[in-house]
Amino acid sequence: MSDGTGLKNRGHSRADVDERRTAVEQFSGTSLENIAKYAFDPERASHNVENMIGATQVPLGFAGPVKIGGEYANGEFIVPLATTEGALIASISRGMSVINASGGSRTKVFGDYMTRAPVLRVRDLEHACQVIEWMDAHEEELVKAVEGTTSHGRLAKIEKFPTGRALYLRLSYETGDAMGMNMATIASETVCKVIENATGAVMVSVSGNMCSDKKPAAINMIEGRGKTVVAEALIPAEIVESKLHTTADLVVETNVRKNLVGSSLAGTLGANAHAANMVAAFYIATGQDPAQVVGGSMTLTDCEDVDGALYISVRMPVIEVGTVGGGTGLPCQAEALEIMGCKGNGKARKLSEILAVTVLAGELSTLAAQAAGHLGKAHAELGRGKKCQ
Repeated sequence: MSDGTGLKNRGHSRADVDERRTAVEQFSGTSLENIAKYAFDPERASHNVENMIGATQVPLGFAGPVKIGGEYANGEFIVPLATTEGALIASISRGMSVINASGGSRTKVFGDYMTRAPVLRVRDLEHACQVIEWMDAHEEELVKAVEGTTSHGRLAKIEKFPTGRALYLRLSYETGDAMGMNMATIASETVCKVIENATGAVMVSVSGNMCSDKKPAAINMIEGRGKTVVAEALIPAEIVESKLHTTADLVVETNVRKNLVGSSLAGTLGANAHAANMVAAFYIATGQDPAQVVGGSMTLTDCEDVDGALYISVRMPVIEVGTVGGGTGLPCQAEALEIMGCKGNGKARKLSEILAVTVLAGELSTLAAQAAGHLGKAHAELGRGKKCQ
């Protein structure tokens, strides 16, 4: 198969990558001197990218350490973050410092299911009801069919949404420590084949968009997708004033008028200051699917004035992360996971709690900066590079 330059996409050896990059240079008239510089065996990326010609490097920094008292993450953690946005890591670090001075954060995982939502074609409403009745009576058969596709996944729930001559199924899976999207797709195709053979319904697409994958969706905000995590911290009044240079009531007002009312006026899904910033930097650093940042953007940030102290929490209903599979096996990403003790089996929920606290810290710092009127000043001092000569 040609890759568009006339060169066949044969493999991921360094010679193949060099040959393909040379063809791109000749085609485009561009020297790819920096793209050619990378520190890992390209065979390691054979399942992550096609037509490989090199690598793009993103600056990597760290925030923390931050104290977390969680169900799975318990202790102090340094958090690696990959970003090109100046001031972001400094802001997160400030939030973490304030959280530490206040005794740390608390976290809890409230749900852990990856979803896939096939759409089936049915003859009419009566047929849709017949298919639903059959599924209700043969749920164990469908669960066993999934078991034949994976040793790590389990079909946990089936929701049915009939509409006209279509029947949408939202299938929820336990996927172990993998993010689980591929696992859920393969399992859902198997489930649909069983249903087709038994009922005459026809799978139109393994994804009917009620999953909903890589798109903002109310169903995910309400029911969750991946891991649903809540993180909280209580910041004493004296720390709010001495470290954040504002007061709890001003931060609460900023959160209400900006995140809650402003977001409602705009019609956003989620109500937060900039949760996607932290999620994107975290996902790129640790080998997650960057497109899943859209789920992180649906975070709900809540603030309350508790007798002068600032209570702040984030609810993240859509954290789609894994500690095995995907990009987590690439060398740099694996090392980033190891920094947090989150590489390998049994670590995905721990990773999701660390992410939630990272988002909590970023939200705390930014809301406080806006309440104090310091946001622009911080970006001017930290976010601007030298002018291009």
